[in-house]
Amino acid sequence: MSETHPVIAIDGPAASGKSSVARKIAARLGWTYVNTGNMYRAMTHCVLSRGLSLSDSPAIGILAAEVPLSLEVQDGNKVVTVIDHDCPSDEVLNSEEVNRSVSYVAQVPEVRERLVAEQRALAKRGPVVMEGRDIGSVVFPATPLKLYIDASEEVRARRRAVQGHADSVGLRDKIDSTRKTAPLVIPDGAVVIDSSEIGLNEVVDAACEALTQRGVSFT
Repeated sequence: MSETHPVIAIDGPAASGKSSVARKIAARLGWTYVNTGNMYRAMTHCVLSRGLSLSDSPAIGILAAEVPLSLEVQDGNKVVTVIDHDCPSDEVLNSEEVNRSVSYVAQVPEVRERLVAEQRALAKRGPVVMEGRDIGSVVFPATPLKLYIDASEEVRARRRAVQGHADSVGLRDKIDSTRKTAPLVIPDGAVVIDSSEIGLNEVVDAACEALTQRGVSFT
């Protein structure tokens, strides 16, 4: 298997805009776009469909270690998660039940261990733009291409409401930032971009400028 290809790591809290930024950067470069949040959502959907309690970390850990899981590239550059022979739709992955539950499942160490290994393996297939909450800090700490997309809690809560979601970004921030395994932090060396008061295209332009300064070519 080849060495790891270039990785652009994009981290940030819920509704900061990191997914939209990552998709646009991947499209400009022709690299594979990886939404690691959907991997955790797929695992959460699997936990819920099995009827496991969110407080039963040992059972969730066993499931995470044993359940069949594969990552497939669709449309040439988008990774989708197939877990337990099921490929949940975006509607299912973003359902209120999954939204309320994903941070609890994501904090189980065995879940993170399994999915981090899968995420690292993706970079052996080709260059990737990967977004999540621990990409630059844990999954690919050595990459020099790190961005952290942020926004105020108020702005992020409004964005979630516009999307039709009722989950609390404040609660998710607290769970994600205080978990023992791979908490949400600003990775060392990351360029921080605040999207609170600027539009998506401006954020993307700022991100591309920062990456260009680090040697990424968009031509």
